[in-house]
Amino acid sequence: MLKFLTPHLQLDSVLDIQPDMLRALGVEGLLVDLDGTLKGYYEGTFRPEIIDWVAQMVREQVAMCIVTNGWAGRVEPLADRLGVQCVSFAKKPFPRGVRAAIAKLGLDRTRVAVVGDQLFADVIAGRLAGAFTILVRPATPREPWITRIKRPLERLVLRRIPAP
Repeated sequence: MLKFLTPHLQLDSVLDIQPDMLRALGVEGLLVDLDGTLKGYYEGTFRPEIIDWVAQMVREQVAMCIVTNGWAGRVEPLADRLGVQCVSFAKKPFPRGVRAAIAKLGLDRTRVAVVGDQLFADVIAGRLAGAFTILVRPATPREPWITRIKRPLERLVLRRIPAP
Protein backbone atom coordinates (compact mmCIF):
# COMPACT_ATOMS: atom_id res chain seq x y z
CA MET A 1 0.00 0.00 0.00
CA LEU A 2 2.78 2.45 0.88
CA LYS A 3 4.26 1.91 -2.58
CA PHE A 4 1.29 3.72 -4.18
CA LEU A 5 1.76 6.68 -1.83
CA THR A 6 5.49 7.01 -2.35
CA PRO A 7 6.65 9.38 -5.09
CA HIS A 8 9.76 8.33 -6.97
CA LEU A 9 11.14 11.86 -6.63
CA GLN A 10 10.29 14.96 -4.56
CA LEU A 11 11.22 18.47 -5.70
CA ASP A 12 10.37 22.00 -4.67
CA SER A 13 8.89 23.05 -8.01
CA VAL A 14 8.29 21.95 -11.58
CA LEU A 15 11.00 24.47 -12.44
CA ASP A 16 13.52 22.10 -10.82
CA ILE A 17 12.78 19.50 -13.51
CA GLN A 18 15.31 19.84 -16.32
CA PRO A 19 15.63 17.99 -19.65
CA ASP A 20 19.01 16.46 -18.76
CA MET A 21 17.54 15.11 -15.52
CA LEU A 22 14.69 13.54 -17.44
CA ARG A 23 17.03 11.98 -20.00
CA ALA A 24 19.08 10.46 -17.15
CA LEU A 25 15.87 8.95 -15.76
CA GLY A 26 14.81 7.62 -19.16
CA VAL A 27 11.80 9.95 -19.22
CA GLU A 28 10.60 11.29 -22.59
CA GLY A 29 7.26 12.76 -21.55
CA LEU A 30 5.73 14.73 -18.69
CA LEU A 31 2.13 14.55 -17.55
CA VAL A 32 1.76 17.66 -15.44
CA ASP A 33 -1.02 18.61 -13.07
CA LEU A 34 -2.42 22.11 -13.58
CA ASP A 35 -3.76 23.70 -10.39
CA GLY A 36 -1.25 23.84 -7.57
CA THR A 37 1.53 22.61 -9.86
CA LEU A 38 1.78 24.83 -12.95
CA LYS A 39 -0.25 27.68 -11.49
CA GLY A 40 -2.08 28.69 -8.35
CA TYR A 41 -5.64 27.44 -7.93
CA TYR A 42 -7.12 30.90 -8.23
CA GLU A 43 -4.82 32.27 -10.93
CA GLY A 44 -6.19 32.65 -14.44
CA THR A 45 -2.84 32.49 -16.18
CA PHE A 46 0.73 31.27 -15.84
CA ARG A 47 3.75 33.03 -14.39
CA PRO A 48 6.33 33.93 -17.07
CA GLU A 49 8.86 31.44 -15.67
CA ILE A 50 6.35 28.59 -16.14
CA ILE A 51 5.75 29.62 -19.75
CA ASP A 52 9.52 29.69 -20.31
CA TRP A 53 9.98 26.30 -18.62
CA VAL A 54 7.33 24.65 -20.81
CA ALA A 55 8.88 26.23 -23.93
CA GLN A 56 12.28 24.85 -22.89
CA MET A 57 10.82 21.36 -22.42
CA VAL A 58 9.17 21.49 -25.84
CA ARG A 59 12.41 22.76 -27.46
CA GLU A 60 14.28 19.85 -25.83
CA GLN A 61 11.67 17.44 -27.27
CA VAL A 62 10.10 16.48 -23.97
CA ALA A 63 6.51 15.55 -24.80
CA MET A 64 4.04 17.27 -22.49
CA CYS A 65 0.41 16.92 -21.53
CA ILE A 66 -1.57 18.59 -18.75
CA VAL A 67 -3.57 16.04 -16.73
CA THR A 68 -6.12 17.63 -14.45
CA ASN A 69 -9.40 16.96 -12.72
CA GLY A 70 -10.59 20.35 -13.98
CA TRP A 71 -13.25 20.81 -16.64
CA ALA A 72 -12.35 21.06 -20.34
CA GLY A 73 -13.88 24.52 -20.80
CA ARG A 74 -11.44 25.99 -18.30
CA VAL A 75 -8.45 23.76 -18.96
CA GLU A 76 -8.21 23.60 -22.76
CA PRO A 77 -7.62 27.36 -23.25
CA LEU A 78 -4.83 27.22 -20.64
CA ALA A 79 -3.21 24.22 -22.36
CA ASP A 80 -3.49 26.04 -25.69
CA ARG A 81 -1.63 29.03 -24.21
CA LEU A 82 1.25 26.71 -23.38
CA GLY A 83 1.02 24.84 -26.68
CA VAL A 84 0.57 21.44 -25.02
CA GLN A 85 -2.08 18.75 -25.04
CA CYS A 86 -4.40 18.14 -22.12
CA VAL A 87 -6.64 15.59 -20.50
CA SER A 88 -9.35 17.21 -18.42
CA PHE A 89 -11.73 15.60 -15.91
CA ALA A 90 -9.01 12.98 -15.33
CA LYS A 91 -10.65 11.65 -12.15
CA LYS A 92 -7.35 11.34 -10.28
CA PRO A 93 -6.47 9.34 -8.15
CA PHE A 94 -7.88 6.81 -10.61
CA PRO A 95 -5.40 6.07 -13.41
CA ARG A 96 -7.82 6.50 -16.34
CA GLY A 97 -6.82 10.10 -17.13
CA VAL A 98 -3.12 9.35 -16.81
CA ARG A 99 -3.48 6.38 -19.17
CA ALA A 100 -5.37 8.58 -21.65
CA ALA A 101 -2.56 11.17 -21.54
CA ILE A 102 0.10 8.49 -22.05
CA ALA A 103 -1.83 7.30 -25.12
CA LYS A 104 -2.06 10.89 -26.42
CA LEU A 105 1.71 11.22 -26.20
CA GLY A 106 2.24 7.82 -27.84
CA LEU A 107 4.84 6.80 -25.28
CA ASP A 108 5.31 3.72 -23.14
CA ARG A 109 4.23 4.28 -19.53
CA THR A 110 7.78 3.57 -18.36
CA ARG A 111 9.03 6.59 -20.36
CA VAL A 112 6.59 9.04 -18.74
CA ALA A 113 6.61 10.96 -15.45
CA VAL A 114 3.51 12.24 -13.69
CA VAL A 115 4.19 15.55 -11.93
CA GLY A 116 1.86 17.03 -9.34
CA ASP A 117 1.46 18.62 -5.94
CA GLN A 118 -0.94 16.10 -4.36
CA LEU A 119 0.03 12.76 -2.94
CA PHE A 120 -3.55 11.45 -2.88
CA ALA A 121 -4.32 12.46 -6.45
CA ASP A 122 -1.26 12.84 -8.67
CA VAL A 123 1.12 10.33 -7.10
CA ILE A 124 -1.49 7.60 -6.66
CA ALA A 125 -2.80 8.06 -10.22
CA GLY A 126 0.72 7.94 -11.64
CA ARG A 127 1.69 4.91 -9.59
CA LEU A 128 -1.50 3.02 -10.52
CA ALA A 129 -0.79 3.78 -14.20
CA GLY A 130 2.76 2.42 -13.85
CA ALA A 131 4.51 5.76 -14.48
CA PHE A 132 7.39 7.49 -12.71
CA THR A 133 6.05 10.04 -10.21
CA ILE A 134 7.37 13.42 -9.12
CA LEU A 135 5.80 15.24 -6.18
CA VAL A 136 6.35 19.01 -6.04
CA ARG A 137 5.41 21.54 -3.40
CA PRO A 138 2.15 23.40 -4.07
CA ALA A 139 2.64 26.46 -6.26
CA THR A 140 0.43 28.57 -4.01
CA PRO A 141 -0.58 28.80 -0.36
CA ARG A 142 -4.26 29.41 -1.29
CA GLU A 143 -6.07 26.16 -1.98
CA PRO A 144 -9.69 24.99 -2.13
CA TRP A 145 -11.12 23.58 1.08
CA ILE A 146 -11.10 19.99 -0.20
CA THR A 147 -7.35 20.18 -0.84
CA ARG A 148 -6.66 21.87 2.51
CA ILE A 149 -8.44 19.02 4.27
CA LYS A 150 -6.07 16.46 2.71
CA ARG A 151 -2.80 18.31 3.39
CA PRO A 152 -2.33 17.28 7.08
CA LEU A 153 -2.79 13.62 6.18
CA GLU A 154 -0.34 14.01 3.26
CA ARG A 155 2.27 15.48 5.61
CA LEU A 156 1.77 12.60 8.04
CA VAL A 157 2.21 10.01 5.28
CA LEU A 158 5.27 11.80 3.86
CA ARG A 159 6.94 11.70 7.27
CA ARG A 160 6.39 7.95 7.45
CA ILE A 161 7.59 6.89 4.02
CA PRO A 162 11.26 6.43 3.23
CA ALA A 163 12.89 9.27 1.34
CA PRO A 164 13.05 8.51 -2.39
